[in-house]
Amino acid sequence: MNPLALPFDTDEMLAGLKPWIECESPTHDAAAVDRMMDMAAFALAEGATVERIPGRMGFGGSVRARFPHPDMGKKPGILIVGHMDTVHPIGTLDVLPFKREGDICYGPGIMDMKGGNYVSVEAIRQLIRAGLQTPLPVTVLFTPDEEVGTPSTRSLIEAEAARNKYVLVPEPADQDGGAVIGRYAIARFDLRTVGQPSHAGARLADGKSAIAAMARKIIEIEDMTGPDCTFSVGVIHAGQWVNCVSSTCDAEALTMAKTQEDLDRGVARMMALQGVANGVEFQVTRGVTRPVWEPNQSGTMAIFDVARSIAKEIGFDMKGRSQGGGSDGNFTGYMGIPTLDSLGVRGNGLHTLTEHIEVSSLVERAQLMAGLLMRLD
Repeated sequence: MNPLALPFDTDEMLAGLKPWIECESPTHDAAAVDRMMDMAAFALAEGATVERIPGRMGFGGSVRARFPHPDMGKKPGILIVGHMDTVHPIGTLDVLPFKREGDICYGPGIMDMKGGNYVSVEAIRQLIRAGLQTPLPVTVLFTPDEEVGTPSTRSLIEAEAARNKYVLVPEPADQDGGAVIGRYAIARFDLRTVGQPSHAGARLADGKSAIAAMARKIIEIEDMTGPDCTFSVGVIHAGQWVNCVSSTCDAEALTMAKTQEDLDRGVARMMALQGVANGVEFQVTRGVTRPVWEPNQSGTMAIFDVARSIAKEIGFDMKGRSQGGGSDGNFTGYMGIPTLDSLGVRGNGLHTLTEHIEVSSLVERAQLMAGLLMRLD
């Protein structure tokens, strides 16, 4: 049976996806992420041996599912890896409810990346129901912390990937349905300014404001952005009382580069900003890093060729590109394991209050995933 002829049903997939979207799972709420993992584990239980892996470092746990196969544990197979955490805090459903309007369906995390995860599970379930055996063993791994750089599960992903021949990542597709065959490098930094407190009303001149110093540093940091390396600050925490000159201010910064050499230079520039000026100390601590996944690796291009031929049968021309916006594919691609990313649903507005998918892409992407699982060997 041609896997592209499997009876994927748009309305049934939307109905199954809805409770996933309505189970809000922001990264820093471990209990919420675990509730989402429970739902994923239940869906995967149709035909798979499901394992719950406890979380660490304050994050939720992971789910690993292995599907029955005569070669499971004997030969490398296919790993599907996705994350169940989102950037949207609890309560986002109040302003971004699950809602369909024609070919558009809205909801927090529906594009990044619960839609792609659900489609992947549905593809496997339809293969099982049809009695089809994939040439290679299939493992699914869902993790809880990708949106903050995968600090607690990178080693788990890398260990699982090392046991497999191919890695498929159902992150959001490009709007033209294209796939990602390489990703830029990303480094995160924790920033802190340490000033001198004083009473802001009575003795303002005695203080050294950590907030004011951080504001100046943010402008300096973002002004370092160029064509080869970008710099941005996205998180700031400081102050408790408006009548106190702030003694500390904390922030988080991110830099992205197309090559490892550019990233290394960017990291060096960030670290060189440390020091004391006008009585305020500026501290920079390097955080998690996503390495460059170089495009055009032969193994990855071989998977892409298979995907492109499947896409042609479905009815669209698949393009492959290297791009920014890190994913866990950075790690597996960097390891040299053939990896194909952005196999998830089409849509727009990820990480915003307009996040949505194109409903018509659900069947398309399910067919693509089922085809890859049946044709990769």
